Amino acid sequence: MKKFGCILFLVVLTVGGSCFAQTVNNLTRLNFTVEQDTVWTNLFKRTSGWFGGDGIYTIPLSSGKTLFIFSDTMIGKINSGKLEPGSVMVHNSVAYLRGEEPKPNRLIFFWDKTPSGKPESLFIPKTPATKKDDYLWLGSGFLNDANNFVYIFGYRIRNTGKAVFGFAETGNLLIKFPANQKFPFKNHKQIDAPFFIEDGNESGSFGAAILANTKNAGAKNADGYIYVYGVKGSKKEVLVARVLPNQFENFQAWEYWTGKTWSKNMKEARPVADKASNELSVTQLADGRYAMIFQVNGISTKTGLRLGESPVGPFGPIIEVWDCSKDLLNKNFFAYNAKAHPSLSGKNELLISYNINSFDFLNDLKTHPQLYRPRFIKLKIQE
Repeated sequence: MKKFGCILFLVVLTVGGSCFAQTVNNLTRLNFTVEQDTVWTNLFKRTSGWFGGDGIYTIPLSSGKTLFIFSDTMIGKINSGKLEPGSVMVHNSVAYLRGEEPKPNRLIFFWDKTPSGKPESLFIPKTPATKKDDYLWLGSGFLNDANNFVYIFGYRIRNTGKAVFGFAETGNLLIKFPANQKFPFKNHKQIDAPFFIEDGNESGSFGAAILANTKNAGAKNADGYIYVYGVKGSKKEVLVARVLPNQFENFQAWEYWTGKTWSKNMKEARPVADKASNELSVTQLADGRYAMIFQVNGISTKTGLRLGESPVGPFGPIIEVWDCSKDLLNKNFFAYNAKAHPSLSGKNELLISYNINSFDFLNDLKTHPQLYRPRFIKLKIQE
């Protein structure tokens, strides 16, 4: 267990006409302990059906359930520690957790099936911009109180044939369905979205994290906006957009943080942090600060945290909160895409997940069939 300290001072910050006035700790230190959460980790250690996946995001629903969404997902069976023939990878799946406690009998996984009964991705891109062979990975999502619809960012992905990381994003879209709609979401709507960033040889996308800075979400100093975070380029720079909940589908209403003000031009967005991961989270803490959680430099052994004064920062230096090395069972394994799950976290706690994968995935899966699943830690903030 690790322990850290803190200092206090008063800050008043105005961001685009919204005033954030609060007593906050500084941005370099946080008083906390951190430890493995074996109960949550073991919840995803499965031997039948869904037995692995990445891209884990959580969306609390008004029904008292939590919707888990995953990207690439393994479906099959593990017997006596060995993967049986016939396992299949699909590109996205979901699960529902009844209540907030990590109990196996309350967590049910879902994926689609082909007419012949084989596992299939749940969400398949069908928008006008979709090209042949595109498939969907899922970004962050949330329940929009303005219309009681769930929105999930979808990244259109295409294989490139490269030996390592043989894929590329070609664009993105929004998946939309009523909050009370259940699997298999046959009536969901897909909307092409203009949030894919191309800048020379660098690219990126919005949808890495969502922060509802609204009264309904319980935010302190709520300004009523939904903040959406993007990640761009090899430096893993974090960009920020915002929009009012009732304007979420009006892409002309979106604004982008330039470092000084808000602009309607996405090309004017400037980074508020770097060395992040393609998936992350931004969560308001009890003292009013904002905690950005991510895997340092995208892929590394370190899970990191930055403290911010507002949803757009400024954000402080990286505070390393966890070393994932013990989950890396051989030189091919790597950790990535850490994020917090505040709706499943206790008071003054952050439940944090990170993913494990392998550069030699298919071969390592034969000897470590349960390698590809989220691991969890619990960060406890000391008041």
